[in-house]
Parts: sequence; C-alpha cells; structure tokens
Amino acid sequence: MRGVVATVAAGLFAVSSSAATAPMASANPEPKAPEEFVALRSVDPTILQEMRYTTGHDFVGEPVDGYRQPVCVLTRPAARALHRAQVRLLRRGYSLKVYDCYRPQRAVDHFVRWAEDLQDERMKAEFYPRVDKSRLFEDGYIAEKSGHSRGSTVDVTLVRLPAAPTRAYVPGEPLVDCAAPEEERFPDNSVDMGTGFDCFDTLSHTDDPRVQGVQRQNRDLLRSALAAEGFVNLPEEWWHYTYRPETFPDTYFDFPVAWRSVAGLGGHTPDGPSTKSGASGPSGASGLSGLSGASGLSGASGASGGEARGEGAQAGGSGMVHRQRG
Repeated sequence: MRGVVATVAAGLFAVSSSAATAPMASANPEPKAPEEFVALRSVDPTILQEMRYTTGHDFVGEPVDGYRQPVCVLTRPAARALHRAQVRLLRRGYSLKVYDCYRPQRAVDHFVRWAEDLQDERMKAEFYPRVDKSRLFEDGYIAEKSGHSRGSTVDVTLVRLPAAPTRAYVPGEPLVDCAAPEEERFPDNSVDMGTGFDCFDTLSHTDDPRVQGVQRQNRDLLRSALAAEGFVNLPEEWWHYTYRPETFPDTYFDFPVAWRSVAGLGGHTPDGPSTKSGASGPSGASGLSGLSGASGLSGASGASGGEARGEGAQAGGSGMVHRQRG
C-alpha cells in the first residue's frame, strides 16, 4: 500500500512541476502593417517630423493610444508622393514637416472617449477656446472614423530653411489660443499658416477669407506643392491632405505607430535617397533641422465628419477595421 501511495504522490508531483514550468499561452501578437506600408524616413529622410500625438502637446493633453514611437508611417505611394513634393520645395528653400501620418483606430477611439468626457478641458485654452466641448461631434471635429487610419492621409506644414530649432512643451505651462498671432502662439518652426496645428476653429479652414497676406501665400504654396503630386486637401483643415487614389480606401487599420510595425517592409531599409537624417528633437520632432537648401539632394474650425480626428470597431489580428456601409 505504501508503494502505491508513493507512486501516486510521485506522479502528482511530476504533473504539478510540469504545469509550473510549462510556458504560458502567448497573448495575441501585436498586429503589423501590411507590406504596402512604409516608414516615411526610409523614403525621404529630409522631411521633418514632429509627431505630436506621442507627446502631451495635443488637444487631449497626453500621449495618444497606439503611438509608441515618433515615426511617420504611410502607404508607400503616399510616401513617395510626399518625397516628390519635397524635392520641389527644397529647391525653393522650404521643407515639409509632418505632425501626423497613419493613425491607428485605437487612437481614434481615444479621441472619442476624450470628447465624451466633458469634464476634461485641460487643453481647451489652446486648441478649442471658442468651441463648446459638447459640440465636438456635432460640429465634426471628432468622429468615430478617421481617414488617417487608411494610411494615405497626412497632417503637414511648411518650414523655411534652415529650420529653426523647436522646444519641448512643458506640461502645465500657460496655454495660448491657437488662433492668436504667430508671435504669441506656442513656438513652432512652421511658416505662419494663420493658426497652429489642430486648431478647432473656422480660421483653420484652408480658404477662410480672413486669412490674407503671407499666411494666405503659405497655405497656397503648401496646397499647390501637394496637389501637384496627387494630394487632396480637406477644406476644413489647412494641414490635412490625402493622397489619391488611396491604397486602402475602405479599410481602417489598428497596428501601432512604431518601427516594428513596418520592420521588414522597408521600415529600416532605404526606399529612396540615402541622405543621412538628423537627430530627433524634444517634442517628437526629427529630420534635418540644419538643412539649408536642396543642393546635393536628388530626391526629395470644423472638419467633415468622416475625415475628422476620430465608429469604434474591433480590430482583427491583421490590424484591420473594415468599414461598415449602410
């Protein structure tokens, strides 16, 4: 009898030990981008990048869900079209600077949750001083889908070269109206476009008649340079451009904004000029801050509902959210 007990005990010990050392079932891996996506820097390292949603200097007041690293990810046709526009602009002493590129659905969902929280108005004084937060959905500033999630939309501005350095936003610092005169707004090395980026105000409408003089010239220069390469502006936002035809016109992706999302897809292998890029700056900014021109380079307050910053949906393992048509 003692032998039987010993045998059973030994068997139970072996089973429990095996269970203790067996590896845990792995969680679902993070979705990666389809092969049609690429890091913009691998196509054109001269385009400046100031990826705002990785920082606290945005209308939410904190880094946005899904933005793991300050890297611009786009469909390859959109990235190549930006490169062509950059080539033209460098010859004139300007550079493009992107604030946002591909945007995961989880980020749009974050915007929606924020907009539904009417008590959180920490960034109102800068980004939406004249808009009641309860009207953000009705007025089209926030939506449940964003064209950015399809991968061919970019938020972009112009910088006069050589690019002046920028400073990091300090959480808690006094906020200034995004539609205030340029010298009063938060410092940005962008040319004066009449408002800051992501300004929830009708003054941000590309053709607002109040925008005249140099500000009008700057908006028109940006639009003409991008339109020549196939980009279409969203009339309610001077910074918002979509490359047409879109590679994924009806698919909304949810893979994170990170280098590993495009690893092996051209994310680390140059797909354009091999010009060395500059160092990253304090607010998610990167690019060639000292670039002085094109010599030596061979390449390079509302929003319409469907294209606004934000239809929460479940993303599959492929990182896709398919649009539901009514």
